[in-house]
Amino acid sequence: MPQCSSSSRVSLSGKFFRLDGEKFHPKGVTYGPFAPNEQGEHFASPSRTRRDFELIRELGANLVRVYYVPPLWFLDLANEGNIKVLVDVPWNKERCFLESGSTREEALLAVNAAARACGAHPAVFAMSVVNEIPPDIVRWSGTSRVADFIDELVEAVRQVSPECLCTFGNYPPTEFLRPQSIDFHCFNVYLHQPKPLENYLARLQMIADAKPLVLGEFGIDTLREGEDRQSEILSWQIELMFRGGAAGAIVYGFTDDWFKNGDQVRDWAFGLTRADRQKKPAFAAVSELFKTAPYFPAKHCPKVSIVVASYNGDRTLAACLESLQRLNYPDYEVILVDDGSTDSTSEMVRRFEKVRYLRHERNLGLSAARNTGIAAATGEIVAFTDADCRADEDWLHYTVADLMTSRFAGIGGHNFLPPDDSWIAAAVMVSPGGPAHVMLTDRIAEHIPGCNMVFYKWALDEINGFDPIFRKAGDDVDVCWRLQQRGYKLGFSPAGFVWHYRRSTVMDYLRQQYGYGEAEALLARRHPEYFNWVGGGRWQGRIYSPAKFGVITRRPIIYHGIFSSGFFQTLYTGQPEYALMFLTSIEYHVLVTLPLLVLGAVMRPLVPIGIASALVSVSVCLAASLQAELPKAKRIARSRPLVALLFFLQPVVRGWARYSGSLFNSHKSVSELETLDSLSLLNRDRIFDTIRYWNDRPLDRIDLVAAVITQLDRAGWPNKADAGWNDFDVEVYGSQWCQMQLLTAAEAYAPRQQSIRCRLKPRWTMFARTVFWSAAGTELLILGFLGALAPWWSWLVLLTLPFFIWWLRCRERDMQRVLAAFLDGVAAQLGFKKMDETSRQSSPVADLPDRVVAVGGVEPSR
Repeated sequence: MPQCSSSSRVSLSGKFFRLDGEKFHPKGVTYGPFAPNEQGEHFASPSRTRRDFELIRELGANLVRVYYVPPLWFLDLANEGNIKVLVDVPWNKERCFLESGSTREEALLAVNAAARACGAHPAVFAMSVVNEIPPDIVRWSGTSRVADFIDELVEAVRQVSPECLCTFGNYPPTEFLRPQSIDFHCFNVYLHQPKPLENYLARLQMIADAKPLVLGEFGIDTLREGEDRQSEILSWQIELMFRGGAAGAIVYGFTDDWFKNGDQVRDWAFGLTRADRQKKPAFAAVSELFKTAPYFPAKHCPKVSIVVASYNGDRTLAACLESLQRLNYPDYEVILVDDGSTDSTSEMVRRFEKVRYLRHERNLGLSAARNTGIAAATGEIVAFTDADCRADEDWLHYTVADLMTSRFAGIGGHNFLPPDDSWIAAAVMVSPGGPAHVMLTDRIAEHIPGCNMVFYKWALDEINGFDPIFRKAGDDVDVCWRLQQRGYKLGFSPAGFVWHYRRSTVMDYLRQQYGYGEAEALLARRHPEYFNWVGGGRWQGRIYSPAKFGVITRRPIIYHGIFSSGFFQTLYTGQPEYALMFLTSIEYHVLVTLPLLVLGAVMRPLVPIGIASALVSVSVCLAASLQAELPKAKRIARSRPLVALLFFLQPVVRGWARYSGSLFNSHKSVSELETLDSLSLLNRDRIFDTIRYWNDRPLDRIDLVAAVITQLDRAGWPNKADAGWNDFDVEVYGSQWCQMQLLTAAEAYAPRQQSIRCRLKPRWTMFARTVFWSAAGTELLILGFLGALAPWWSWLVLLTLPFFIWWLRCRERDMQRVLAAFLDGVAAQLGFKKMDETSRQSSPVADLPDRVVAVGGVEPSR
């Protein structure tokens, strides 16, 4: 247990706390309240308290939770014994306290007085401004009003004692209360079965999100359950809570000596000791667990290979590698893959003798660097973080343990803004486009960010690692989707986190978003089922991020149970209005605002409409910036204007990059493909919608498709294989204008003979569709505005559209011919024989072999 000096204060550290630079895990008991002592205080006498503290230290606890503001002598005794105190401030929350100014002021005064009395004392761990507000009172007063009042109470503490941590005691009937100002979440939970408690802890971690979670009360009544049952339940409860990533746990309570509402309570016995301080069996059990907590040993700790891919990342790389040298995990290696850096990375890494250093002579991209790390990994598990991250010392302890005790193929965790990052980085953190996890349930993730992800090596090997086409970003999304398409699941470890430096300048942020846009264009080709018609991603789960990705306009819905009597009263939060964010998109600017302003030069009445359209976009960005939850320590006057600016610029920059990748990205052109020898066989007047191949021995058509994909990759042709969602086997991108979909079907003939049909279906690319509809829309818009003023010959401009369609059809036919020749070559390598045109007619089976012709220089066997 960390020793505390007279000036030691507990501070926040991501999902945990720190004391004197070390992790501090609250392991405590509730204490009292007791019958008033000689001074009228609801505490035992100083001598009794001193003896109780000796028992508490023997228990292995480092914290007590009290329900009255303690006197100075009590705090001094706690400080002497290295015991921290969680102070619950009592006031009458059983009344409708927001209905009158006097009751409201009474609560504020009580909290302010408590902060003045003990908020600055070093023994105080934190102050709880209220404990367990009745759910019917909350419903009467209004959820948002009560949450705002809790924030007021927290502010009353901070005005007096800024360094004092603040929380409030919540419980399942009011789990929907979400005040913003608390430093950590404190929940009282009484569940006596392992699975329900495990499930609820996962839910509480999602509620706590980026803040620590402390279990403020849990216990067993020995009068009803028995002392042996108390010992048994507390044993698995404490272990389960700490394994689940809880920052602390407080047993209710220390003793059966309990005074409430003016009377000694005799029909409840939750204590680890009896009223005379005789130990119950649970005392020894909890003592043993507190000595082990929070680091309960795992049944198996497989070797982990940590891969860090870095390209010119020397500014933050040293801090990253230093953090990886101090991990609380018994067996791991660190592999740094230098992806052709031109900075001081190679010199700096010499300071880290235990780091395996691999270098690419030129920059190959993020995915290639990670694949190099996977190939060099000797661990059963491969973990990834970035050069601009610092890992928490317990990162692997939690993520690997959660992975090993689940059926997940991979797992991820939080990434937090470091305390030493800039105010600009804080603004970037709450702006759209940052790394975020997407959750399908409280445990199952749809996506985990690349800066904090851990996989079984066999899972990565099965999907051939990362796709090298993703050079800057998108590789993590692609890997997550490919694993899920194979039937595997991904998880989330709430306690396994890293500190992630954000972009520190606006230009760096916009460059990052441009790279994300390029990655989206690539992802849309690989996984079109996850994207809408304009190329925007569609997530099935909920995005967890400091950035809201939109403006929230709908009020949350709460299930209270009948007459507000539900024990678990659930909050269903309003999701950001993604449709409203269309008003900030590049599509809206190009299709609505810009045309209105341009046409306004000719038709003056359109100018105010164009200006109003632009102002609507700006207003949405301002609303989003006002809803952004900026860290108070990083908030300055320019923060929200900067967030509004980033909300305006990000969709434009990212959208432009996405369209650039989709519309203008170079494809393998038809002219480049006509170097194939097999093209000499082509008759350019023939149509190649359908091709048939014959085989005298059974050969799965999947082998043909796999061979086609392999040869396409070798030739450098961009292509996308079916992932189970498509009505084609392979889609080939042949030019800016058209792409081709290959569909195959196998026909069986006896004995042991088959034919395979191949259909080549052309499709316009997004670029072609955009050009066509933009031209058509512009022409109709101009002619429509001119109306009768338009001369008759101006309507002839519409004839360009049929010409454009004819021209595209010619490009499609060219690509069909090229791919038909390509298929002939692949089929010949596999021993397939091409069937001539007449074989497309219905014929007797016996005649089919006679209609086979040689392809690719292979003579058909007779």
